[in-house]
Amino acid sequence: MTAPVPADLIARLKAVLGEGGWSEDPERIGPKLVEWRDRWVGATPFLALPGSTEAVAGVVGVCFEAGQAITIQGGNTGLVGGQIPQGEILLSLERMRSIREVDAFDDALTAEAGVTLSEVHAAAAGVRRRFPIGLASEGSATVGGVISTNAGGTQVLRYGMARNLVLGLEAVLPNGEVWNGLKRLRKDNTGYDLKQLLIGAEGTLGVVTAAALKLYPVMASHAVAMIGVADPDAAIRLLARAKEETGGAVEAFELMGRLGVEFALRNIPGTRDPLAQPHPWYVLAEFASGEPGSAEAAMERFLADGLDAGLVRDAVVAQTEAQARALWALRENQSPAQKPEGATWKHDVAVPVSRVAEFLAEATAAMEAFAPGARIAAFGHVGDGNIHYDVLRPDGGSDAEHAAKRDAGSRIVHDIVARLGGSISAEHGLGAMKTAEGARYKSAVELEAQRAIRRALDPKRILNPRVLF
Repeated sequence: MTAPVPADLIARLKAVLGEGGWSEDPERIGPKLVEWRDRWVGATPFLALPGSTEAVAGVVGVCFEAGQAITIQGGNTGLVGGQIPQGEILLSLERMRSIREVDAFDDALTAEAGVTLSEVHAAAAGVRRRFPIGLASEGSATVGGVISTNAGGTQVLRYGMARNLVLGLEAVLPNGEVWNGLKRLRKDNTGYDLKQLLIGAEGTLGVVTAAALKLYPVMASHAVAMIGVADPDAAIRLLARAKEETGGAVEAFELMGRLGVEFALRNIPGTRDPLAQPHPWYVLAEFASGEPGSAEAAMERFLADGLDAGLVRDAVVAQTEAQARALWALRENQSPAQKPEGATWKHDVAVPVSRVAEFLAEATAAMEAFAPGARIAAFGHVGDGNIHYDVLRPDGGSDAEHAAKRDAGSRIVHDIVARLGGSISAEHGLGAMKTAEGARYKSAVELEAQRAIRRALDPKRILNPRVLF
């Protein structure tokens, strides 16, 4: 917990923010102090609610002068605790909700940091374009949070992470100065790319206030299929065949274990078993093409080829948009479906795609030895090597006993990931939860380079001080 915030500083912040721009009401602040899984609970004496970039600059400038720490929050959908204050001023971007411009000719959309991902999708659809980041939390996840954590989602395989989809940024630097980098250029070779420093920096190098985002054409054809497979190795082999069959039109390629599907069937109303018989693993594949009928034809050829090769055990192809949404609901509800099942060690890891099956086999054997009876729910974006590897307490076991073994168990998983050339955080960031652990897997050279950048931009370390290096 940080030191108490002086009353005179709070008075200065109130003057900068004006009426409606702040709150000290515990009921207003309370929901922002709890992470959605209830794992992280925080405290703050003051909630700043700026409605403009100038107001953000005013708040950050006052705090920089006083050396006052700030925690920045978007939609509070983060999973590693970086958005939950522990006594710092809480700066929420929720009032910055304008979509400033949508340009179909430039294929660009400029949105303020508090705009939700679903609002971006709706604005893009209004000019027959799309923004290709899809998250289960897109109704509450915000542009600022997506950028600051370099979010991925289900379409990384085709379009890349957030840093691949940002043309320009507007941000308030730690000293309160505003950097207007809202260019819509695809090429700009004039020195360091400052926006890339801010993307994925988890709010430690500046407060993102607006972004120019890349848009893409709406696809003319889509095909979504749920496929039963024997093991992750079969899924990886199918992925290679899907890429070859479609010529790069694989929109998503998701992997789920049977246990995660059973959790969804048990705990998420309205879900149903996707295939006639249960299978050890499932692939959710989506193809998309600009040519009418092309994705559907490619899916048919792909599945037939997979059946002939013995890689596909069974499959169902969505015939309507409602059926496609129902198949996707099984994947998107993997995390919510775990919540009623008790204490969980969650891992957001990445390994080379070719080593996903090896990681799953090695990690599961290690967990079975370390925590007998623990239930493994593994799922994720197999197309880019990102697996959410979750270890739940034994059925009927003690939450407290399982939670007490979390750190030691996670270290085992992370060591396996590192040995396979992977990362202990693929898309959620390090936050407060993994910062110390993250340092363990970085070289001294890399750590010092990152620290030097932070010292240069935030010498007083006021922005998200508990996060990163």
